[in-house]
Amino acid sequence: MIARVRAGEPEAYAELVRAHTGIALRAAAALGAGADAEDVVQQAFVKAYCALGRFRDGAKFRPWLLSIVANETRNTVRTAARQRTLAGREAAFVEAEPLIPESADPAVATLESERRDALQSALDKLSEEHRLVVTYRYLLEMDEPETAQALGWPRGTVKSRLNRALRKLGRLLPDFQPREGGDEGE
Repeated sequence: MIARVRAGEPEAYAELVRAHTGIALRAAAALGAGADAEDVVQQAFVKAYCALGRFRDGAKFRPWLLSIVANETRNTVRTAARQRTLAGREAAFVEAEPLIPESADPAVATLESERRDALQSALDKLSEEHRLVVTYRYLLEMDEPETAQALGWPRGTVKSRLNRALRKLGRLLPDFQPREGGDEGE
């Protein structure tokens, strides 16, 4: 697909945008972009397009794009010079993509909502590095190599920071059990 974009086929990049907009919005929202998530994602796609010449052949596009989204989110939050509240980030995260289908059992939906609220509150208490690694690995369901690529960290750093972050989350949320995302072998 990247080769088609580099060859000047505009529809090829449009396909990439359509395929990755949802995950990019979730990433921006989960990383604190709040109401600016759509702007962050739009800017990230523009920057990704302009940087396609630096994209490594054979690399996965999604982690590369999400690292751009993360950088854009940090820049947006810094430029805004204001802290996002938990409620604002949570609302943006929920608006980015519904996590609970409307047809869900209300009791189950309430428990899921409470679980998500508790997790977001605990994530807010982690350092930025720990919050990033947990967000990429579990909330965005990236496997370990994708997480390492997206964050620009060695795989060992991802493993150690994830381990430390999960231990901290375990102390903050004794009943916390992360849901596996992605295949470790990729």
